[in-house]
Amino acid sequence: MKLLVLGATGPTGRELVSQALEQGHEVTAFARRPEAITQKVRVVQGDAMRDPYSVADALKGQEAVVSALGLGKVLFPNRFTERSIGNIVPAMERAGVKRIVWMSSFGVGDTARQAPLPMRLAYSTLLYAVFADKEVGEAELRKSTLDWTIVYPTTLTDGPKTGTYRAGEELKLEGLPSISRADVAHFMLRELVDNAYLRRGVVLSSGSVR
Repeated sequence: MKLLVLGATGPTGRELVSQALEQGHEVTAFARRPEAITQKVRVVQGDAMRDPYSVADALKGQEAVVSALGLGKVLFPNRFTERSIGNIVPAMERAGVKRIVWMSSFGVGDTARQAPLPMRLAYSTLLYAVFADKEVGEAELRKSTLDWTIVYPTTLTDGPKTGTYRAGEELKLEGLPSISRADVAHFMLRELVDNAYLRRGVVLSSGSVR
């Protein structure tokens, strides 16, 4: 399909672009720094947080969107997710692009109660501002007319794609659960086709499929 990748220069975004190309999708990469895109794809330069016109331009002719937008290790997001989704949702609705798979973080919203205690402490202190911003932004996505899926991966690693991981609205987790970015990208692209979690959130973590 014709697929727009948001956050295409980040570590998970690069995995999304690479795996989407391997699967035969026609990819458009949206990025603030187009020179950072090394794959041979159409590139649209823009800032989802500040420039709604660039978002609208990137959406022309697309059939679906996958997003790995994020701020890396920034702890004070300046309403990044809220403002980005505030531009993305109306642009998609106007363009008639309905399907979006959005990567969030495990610990945002109701997923926090599934986390082991050490992780919950980090979510309520160090990551509080980032996760609060994500929750506000995702509330706008949830009440939109779009066919959304919000993906909540546990701690991200740079490990290989295994294709073997757990996915569910609720998972029993212990210790410090994690999942590779490559497996997250694998799931997100599969979800575009399967629609197993349409208009739902889904937690991802490594381990045997169940």
